[in-house]
Amino acid sequence: MSNISLLEKLETLLLKFQEIGEQLTDPEVISDSKKFIKLNKDYRELEGVVNAFKIYKNAVDNIESSKKILSEEKDEELREMAKMEIESLSAGLEEMEQTLKLMLIPADPQDDKNAILEIRAGTGGDEASIFAGELYRMYTKYCEKKGWKTSVNSVSEGTSGGYKEIILSVTGSKVYGTLKYESGVHRVQRVPQTETQGRVHTSAATV
Repeated sequence: MSNISLLEKLETLLLKFQEIGEQLTDPEVISDSKKFIKLNKDYRELEGVVNAFKIYKNAVDNIESSKKILSEEKDEELREMAKMEIESLSAGLEEMEQTLKLMLIPADPQDDKNAILEIRAGTGGDEASIFAGELYRMYTKYCEKKGWKTSVNSVSEGTSGGYKEIILSVTGSKVYGTLKYESGVHRVQRVPQTETQGRVHTSAATV
């Protein structure tokens, strides 16, 4: 996607965002709860990319203004300030462009759904159960930080702490879209709590 087409796409989304914002203040829309909920959802989904675009556009505009100063201004102090401004803003411009391109990728319709998170101890005996327990605490803290709700569906405790298996429901915004990348085998190499001779073991758990 070229910079021109990126800007055109973002300008279109900005207009759509503004139009939705106006519609949300329309008494007729407010009285239609189904339409209002849908528009409010669309508004929230666009808000992140629009805010990122405003920051990006402001940086681009400031670079252009600084380039204009360089082409017209004779004062060396002002020219030096303009050069520093261009260098500073240009350094982060590519990263902002990449972020915006990622934000424009259509979301998976499944991403809005809730999820069932299953954590099972793998190879490593008791240490694997302890590791599974640590993963459980890590994920519940993460869910809490995200404002998601968790509830334990079933649990099988390990003999030396932790869990052989623990299954929980996670509900909230964009739960599945975030947690789907966590699935797989998680491994840790360390001196286990159950080890008396200080040897490093590899333990695993599946999510």
